[in-house]
Order: sequence, then structure tokens, then C-alpha cells
Amino acid sequence: MKRTFLLLPFLAACSSTPQITNVLSPYRIDVRQGNLVTQEMVAQLKPGLTREQVRFILGSPPLADMFHVNRWDYVYRLRPGQGEVQQRVLTVFFENNKLTRVAGDVVAEDGAQAAVPKPAAQVIDIPAPAATGAAAPEKK
Repeated sequence: MKRTFLLLPFLAACSSTPQITNVLSPYRIDVRQGNLVTQEMVAQLKPGLTREQVRFILGSPPLADMFHVNRWDYVYRLRPGQGEVQQRVLTVFFENNKLTRVAGDVVAEDGAQAAVPKPAAQVIDIPAPAATGAAAPEKK
């Protein structure tokens, strides 16, 4: 009989366990796969660029289909720990090793947004430490 009274608090605690497990969940990391292609990168693409120039701007394509040698596919997938999966696809087409067109769900910024100047990098001059007893070298 004593044992039953000792087990009652533990059994009562187990009845509320599903509510606790809904609140407390393990941490899940964000999983990123592929090349992230931004709007700024797509805005740099112009018809007539060579494959090397496109590779410099976008990076090496993760998918280069041997049956479609004039086409590069850039796929980026983000699976966050909490939330929905996001996927971006950009396809670049070439003719005679020159860029002809770009397709996909990543588009270049429109002119109104591109006209806004971006803040320039700030340059900070750090003065040289004052030399004690020795003259500082002169710049030529």
C-alpha cells in the first residue's frame, strides 16, 4: 500500500509528459546544399559572357548534365531546423560557349532597386604609434 502512494506522484508527472515534449524539442541545424545564387549575382550576368566569366560570377555549377552540355543548373536548397524547406533553381544556357539566356526562380533586381546606391566601405586610418627616441620612417 505504501508503494502505491509513492508511485502516484510519478504517475501523475507522466500524464503531463506529452505537453512538455511539445515545448521542449531537440535543436536541429540548418542544412544548406548547393550554390546560393543571389539577385546581385544574377544582375551581373549579360548575354555574351564566356563560361569562365559565368563560373567566376556564380561559382562552379553543382549540376552539369552530360546530355545537355550547353546548360548549367544551379540548385540551392535550405532545410532549416524549424520551418519549411526552401529551394532556388537557376539554369544558365550557352551557345558557342557564350551565355545566351538565364531561367529560373532567381531574378535580377529591377532598375528602381538597383538605382539606390549601396553604402561604400568605410576606410579607417590608424595612426602609427609615436616612436620614443627613434624617428619614424618616412614614406617615399
